[in-house]
Amino acid sequence: MEGKPNLDRSAILRLLHSATSPAASAAKRRIVRFRQHSDYERFLLEWSNFDKDPDAMAAIRHLPFIEAFSLPVTSELLAAAPAGGIWVENDPQVAVHAVVHKPASREKGIPWGVQEIRAPQAWSSTTGHRVKVGIIDTGVDFSHPDLKQSLGRGINLLNRGTLPHDDNGHGTHIAGTIAAANQVHGMIGVAPRATVHPVKAFDHNGSAFVSDIVLGIDWCVRSGMDIVNMSFGMKTRSKSLLTAVNNAFNAGVIIVASSGNDGKRKSIDYPARYPQTIAVGATNRLRRIAPFSNRGMYIDVYAPGDKILSSWLRGKYNEMSGTSMATSHVSGAIALLLAYRPGMSPTEIKAVVKRSMLPLRGTKAPRLTGELDVMRMLQAVER
Repeated sequence: MEGKPNLDRSAILRLLHSATSPAASAAKRRIVRFRQHSDYERFLLEWSNFDKDPDAMAAIRHLPFIEAFSLPVTSELLAAAPAGGIWVENDPQVAVHAVVHKPASREKGIPWGVQEIRAPQAWSSTTGHRVKVGIIDTGVDFSHPDLKQSLGRGINLLNRGTLPHDDNGHGTHIAGTIAAANQVHGMIGVAPRATVHPVKAFDHNGSAFVSDIVLGIDWCVRSGMDIVNMSFGMKTRSKSLLTAVNNAFNAGVIIVASSGNDGKRKSIDYPARYPQTIAVGATNRLRRIAPFSNRGMYIDVYAPGDKILSSWLRGKYNEMSGTSMATSHVSGAIALLLAYRPGMSPTEIKAVVKRSMLPLRGTKAPRLTGELDVMRMLQAVER
């Protein structure tokens, strides 16, 4: 079907009315993007004049970062949509990248992963001071004694009126590895003086829509984050997510993304597969690729991700495995690098990470990649 080059007013109103109708509850959530900026502007105008019932309007999410809306669209309306004026794609669900977790008592000293990447040796030169890390995840436990010194302002995208409290645990675990700062009584993370900003896009099951992620990236860019930690992924490509990642990259924001836990050799999850991110695989204590980790040519760097102890809900600790855990080590390491050498671009940082890696152990270890090493990173920027 050849659509009109511009969306007509009636097509826009049909989309809006459909999303707020009783039938919409059974419709699939989709992202509607506009081919023409003028059509997006027209949609905004119609939307501002639309008779908004608050309950019905909750179904519509405005995604200004990519000039789009997420809304329930029935199959009938999708078939009738003018192909020339809009792109419509599914708004799929995304899952956090953790394999197993079990309660653990706090170990005295520095967690093995933080030691493995040689972060403590760097603390006399850099602790990540003033570097802002956005963690798009399940939120954070604001009362955790190891995180109180490290927390900055965040946002709860699922319930805008409340703090981004963690009701899952995954986001708190990620935050602890990046920037926990309670050396005397608790644990210490990779960059103990970095500030983590929790962006709650994931629910208590560790699930989010792509539109939630897009809103999270938008918040991170507008709020001046230096680094965004994305310890989640999905199997399918999303143009909307790619556009958001690309916009953040062009704004100078470093995105660190986990590759997935399927043990695949030739494929990794999105958004890690996008070249604008730093894609992370997981290693174990033997400095070998963890069996669960995806691997192969799309991985930029490996980092500790097996049996990682970090902060948990209600001030406790948990041991978790996954490429999520590896990603938080890399985000912390980049915070150390940025505090040491401010103003580096995402392209420059990725190049430093890749040229300073330590070769992996094992005869089958890939030659073109290696494990994160903070001291080698700092030395690489001196050359």
